Amino acid sequence: MKKIVVIITIFCINFLQAQQEVSIDLGDALVIKTLEVTYERYIGEQSSVGVSALFNFQERNSDFRYNEDNMITPFFRHYFTSARNWNYFGEIFLGINSGETDSGVSYTDGALGIAVGSKYVSNGGFMVSVLGGLGRNFFTDTAPAVVPRIGLNVGYRF
Repeated sequence: MKKIVVIITIFCINFLQAQQEVSIDLGDALVIKTLEVTYERYIGEQSSVGVSALFNFQERNSDFRYNEDNMITPFFRHYFTSARNWNYFGEIFLGINSGETDSGVSYTDGALGIAVGSKYVSNGGFMVSVLGGLGRNFFTDTAPAVVPRIGLNVGYRF
């Protein structure tokens, strides 16, 4: 019993001391009426894990819109330096996406992909990042073959 209490205590202390970020994708929100919210938790000085949730509010008859209506994207990021303010990263993600094709067929699929980006974090915790990448859907023939992962995110690190 004592071992379980010690393990839980160490886990809680580690979780409380870890840096975390919450951000929103302003590029998507302003350009194509899409809301993407991201939570990221640092698991080391040069790596983090997180999840993004994308919700598409753009109408189907628009000239430009994402194919996906919803997408949940867990990811792992590796930062190439340990610099606090400016940093570059590589990302591996799994995009669980759903939507409707042009012919009206609904789909749900999973995409595996990579992305690269850059992040600036001010001393006060304000954060701006830019990223771009592509994923490939694997499980259905009705889903689009390629899933984009692009963003201009602003947020806060706490």
